[in-house]
Amino acid sequence: MKVLVPVKRVIDYNVKVRVKADGSGVDLANVKMSMNPFDEIAVEEAIRLKEAGKADEIVVVSIGVKQSQETLRTALAMGADRAILVVAAEDVHTDIEPLAVAKILAKVVEEEKPDIVLAGKQAIDNDMNATGQMLAALLGWSQGTFASELNIEGDNAVVTREVDGGLQTIKVSMPTIVTVDLRLNEPRYASLPNIMKAKKKPLDEKTAADYGVDTAPRLEIVKTEEPAARAAGIIVGSVDELVEKLKEAGAV
Repeated sequence: MKVLVPVKRVIDYNVKVRVKADGSGVDLANVKMSMNPFDEIAVEEAIRLKEAGKADEIVVVSIGVKQSQETLRTALAMGADRAILVVAAEDVHTDIEPLAVAKILAKVVEEEKPDIVLAGKQAIDNDMNATGQMLAALLGWSQGTFASELNIEGDNAVVTREVDGGLQTIKVSMPTIVTVDLRLNEPRYASLPNIMKAKKKPLDEKTAADYGVDTAPRLEIVKTEEPAARAAGIIVGSVDELVEKLKEAGAV
């Protein structure tokens, strides 16, 4: 079984995001970047499938700027077998929209013919939560989103999904798209020997034009603003005073 895992380069989740002075977007100058945390969980799950003897090859793919090589090397150091970089932008501030990403991934899937695509449920930079679903629609494949548990049973994947009412378990036929949620696993750290080995693993570089996909944005960012500063709290002397304050604020 071959597993394809898309990974995205995003601002590290420990970094405090800064907005540009002109409000045109987020400032990425000298900002630490890393693999999208949900994609990291997807890579870990693919590795666990391989360790369990259910997967033979893990291919990771990233769509974006050349610097995404670093993200792919991280995935290779974790245990992926080879990587594909699709250069679709020159400027690090350019975010490729989900539909364009899904169209490129559909072409990659046609070439690689994986049995399952494991993807993060969303990227923490734009929180679109759309690429996996769009890819399933373009390919006509089954899908299991928000997975907190995954088991491969023959030609089927049993996916436990996190839904509003609790958990839902579904069985989908393969090939399939599975988007993973936070509680699926805890990703491993890449060891130093594996980081060195990753430098020698295959990494193919292509462009969006190679796949005939137009990545021109369909959305325009009008303005970006910092969230409002949190107002100072107050200390109340009794429950009655608390209720009164909440009424004044319109909270009850």
